[in-house]
Amino acid sequence: MPTLKKIDFVATITWLGVVPKLAKGIRAEPRDEVFASYAGFEEDVHAGLTRPSCVRVKNLYPEGTEIANVRQLSILSAEEMAQTAADMGLETLAPEHLGVSIVLEGIPDFTHVPPSARLQAASGATITIDMENRPCVLPGREIEQDSPGHGPKFKTAAKGRRGVTGWVEREGALKLGDRLCLFIPDQPAWKHG
Repeated sequence: MPTLKKIDFVATITWLGVVPKLAKGIRAEPRDEVFASYAGFEEDVHAGLTRPSCVRVKNLYPEGTEIANVRQLSILSAEEMAQTAADMGLETLAPEHLGVSIVLEGIPDFTHVPPSARLQAASGATITIDMENRPCVLPGREIEQDSPGHGPKFKTAAKGRRGVTGWVEREGALKLGDRLCLFIPDQPAWKHG
């Protein structure tokens, strides 16, 4: 019996991007198509099979320790971005400001999809969701450059709606408009968390 079950939600890719390796901030550049390799999106600053540990895992490793890279991609929901923008008093939030790899549409409460869920494209490209990507001040700095007075509002407005981080489990092409099937772990939530 499979331990991942396909559910009825299907997402559509509405935006793809990369944060260039020599970027000074997290501003992403849009793409119509990307190749998702085992290392992530090749041109992206977060690409690689390994990475130095960061604040997300500071309870496990001293910062800078080399670990497997399960934070290759940042994936956000268009619906959650719209809610965050409204709470910030903005009409829209530009994915470029958020350092996004993929924006998708069609999965409710996307930020809370369970860790280890998979998103699979028709090309076979499959992304494994690592965990919730908690809001930080870096997107606020990018937002502030183009919408003065709104950047500092991001961290609070995006709480519980910042999307997830993920890594490539199977390589393949991803394009704007591609549909991604969602598979979730076939297990109950842990009662002791």
